Amino acid sequence: MNGSFDTETLRLLDETAEVYVETRSDADSPGHRTIVWVVVVEGEVFVRSVRARKGRWYRELSGNPEGALHVEQRRIPVRAVPADDTNAEAVSEVYRNKYEESWPGPTAAIVRPDVLPTTLKLSPA
Repeated sequence: MNGSFDTETLRLLDETAEVYVETRSDADSPGHRTIVWVVVVEGEVFVRSVRARKGRWYRELSGNPEGALHVEQRRIPVRAVPADDTNAEAVSEVYRNKYEESWPGPTAAIVRPDVLPTTLKLSPA
C-alpha cells in the first residue's frame, strides 16, 4: 500500500474522538487494545501517548511498529514512525481544536512538553 490513507479513512479518523490502537510486544505475542486519541494534520495521521514513554501501547508500537487502529467496525493496519519534531506544535494545535471543548483536562495533558516526543506518525501497513 502507498504511504497515505485514502480520503474516507482520513475523514473517519478526523471525525472520530476515540479509537482503539492494537499493539503487540513482538510478532508472536497476543495483541493489546488501548483507547487513544488520533488526529489528522494536513492529510497525515498522528497519535501521542498521554502517559509519555510509560504508556504500554506506545512502548509496544515503538518497538514493533506494525499495529492497527480499530474504529467503528473497521480494522485499519498501520505502521508507526516517530514524528518529525517540526510537526509537534501543529499536532498539538489539532489536539486542542478537536478535544479541548469536551475534555479540557486530558487535552492539557496530551500537549504537555514531556509527551511531545511520543508523537507517532501512522501510515497504512
